[in-house]
Amino acid sequence: MVTVGCDVVTQVWHHWHRVWIYVVLLIPVAVLAAVALRALRPSGSWRRSVAEVGMVLGTLPWLWMIMTPMELPPHATTVYLVPFSDLWDSLTTENAVPIGVQVGGNLLVLLALGFFAPIRFAAMASLTRLGVLGLAFSLTVELVQHAFVSGRVFSVDDVLLNAAGCVVGGLLSRPWWSGAPTAPSPAS
Repeated sequence: MVTVGCDVVTQVWHHWHRVWIYVVLLIPVAVLAAVALRALRPSGSWRRSVAEVGMVLGTLPWLWMIMTPMELPPHATTVYLVPFSDLWDSLTTENAVPIGVQVGGNLLVLLALGFFAPIRFAAMASLTRLGVLGLAFSLTVELVQHAFVSGRVFSVDDVLLNAAGCVVGGLLSRPWWSGAPTAPSPAS
C-alpha cells in the first residue's frame, strides 16, 4: 500500500512538478496583483481583489495539469459517458489512477473558483448557481481537453466531481458571502 502511494506521488511530481514550482513562485506576484487591483479601484474592497486573484491562481494550475498531454495504455477507454463508470474502472482495473487521487484531484480543480466566485460576484452567491457554473466550466474543459489534448480521457465523472468541487468551495467560503448583499433585482 505504501509503495502504491509513493508511486502516485512520484508520477504526479514527474508530470507536473513545473506547475507547482511556478505556482509557488507566482504567489508573491499574486499578492502584488491583488494590491495593484485594490489600488486601481479606490472604491473597491480587498475582498474583491483577493477573490479575483484567488480564482485565477487557484484554478489555473489544475487546468494546466488537465491540459497536459499524457500517454494512455493500449486499448484504454477514452470516453466515459455513463456516470460512475470511470470511477468503477479505477476501482477494478489494475494500474488505473487510484480512486482517491481521481476523486480528490477532480474535487480540487474548481474548488478555488467555487470558493472565490460568490465573494467576488454577488450573483454567484447560491450553491445552485455555483453547481451550474461548475458543470458548465467543467464540461467546456473536458470537451476542449478531449478535442485537443492527446492521451486524455473524457469522463462524465470528472465533470460531476469538478462541479461538486465548485459547490464545496462555495460551502467553505459561505461565511464570507452568505450575509453579503445580493445584486439588485430588476425593477418590475
